Amino acid sequence: MKQFIKILLCAAVALCFFPVQKAEAQTDIDAIMMDKKNFCIGPMYGHSSWKNYWEGTLKRENLNLGTVSTQMFNVMGNYGISSRLNVLFGLPYVKTKASAGTLHGKSGLQDLSLWIKWMPVETSLGKGTFSVYAIGGLSFPTTNYVADFLPLSIGLHSTNFSARLMADYQIGHFFVTGSGTYTYRSNITIDRTSYYTTEMHLTNKVDMPDVASFNFRTGYRSGHLIAEAILANNTTLGGFDIRRNDMPFPSNKMNATDVGVNIKYTLQKVPGLSLIGGGNYVVAGRNVGQSTGYYGGIFYVIDFAPKKKDTHQQSPANSK
Repeated sequence: MKQFIKILLCAAVALCFFPVQKAEAQTDIDAIMMDKKNFCIGPMYGHSSWKNYWEGTLKRENLNLGTVSTQMFNVMGNYGISSRLNVLFGLPYVKTKASAGTLHGKSGLQDLSLWIKWMPVETSLGKGTFSVYAIGGLSFPTTNYVADFLPLSIGLHSTNFSARLMADYQIGHFFVTGSGTYTYRSNITIDRTSYYTTEMHLTNKVDMPDVASFNFRTGYRSGHLIAEAILANNTTLGGFDIRRNDMPFPSNKMNATDVGVNIKYTLQKVPGLSLIGGGNYVVAGRNVGQSTGYYGGIFYVIDFAPKKKDTHQQSPANSK
């Protein structure tokens, strides 16, 4: 059976069967803001694979699939309208494959994701700094890929609207960040005139359940290095379990809890250049693959501010 991307990506917004992590370089899920008129852009590669998966609550493998793997080639960017207001985007190319059986993998451009990230609160609290962020997101398919071919389709082909509230507290170089997200997913159209979930549906329209996501991260943050541990959970607000020995369906309940690490290093001799890398592992789930993923990327900050010599990509509040 196949995995859906997080994201994301994110993403990738709450596609739990694709747990390939997106790059962490001033993204919609971290407590870092770009300076005004700074533009951060770069490529990222991610890989995720699984052999065992949960069919409802039953953990099993499928010899007709073997190991299902997903590769993601992503371009991400972030522009600072101000040090408190950023706009971000991401566009992934996704490729899937099964190591056994007769099902052929799919590949193609997936969904374009757009976010607005706002920091309305930043204040001293005790010995540290407390910040609050509000993030709004939109993602939509860029190609007419097939959603009803799980676990090897590259996405679910729904249009998603997300709202996230995030809080961050930093003392010295130690920080903790927590966030909660609600994602609304539009209905989709599939290439058959009827289908069965828990009852028969004589239509090609599929009602997609919404998703609630929570993310907690903690670690070390300085002007040149971020190293963090991450705990994330995605819960589908509705849906149904995969039936015994059946293929997954786009409106299945897809719950996943994963743990991961992320590292970002900004080169001191080239202040605008950052290297990122990390990985994640699904520790619990329902109708998802128990995947292991890793990712890496290179990002560069372009400073469009006139006569500005300091190209440091983080705002003073977050580079303490």
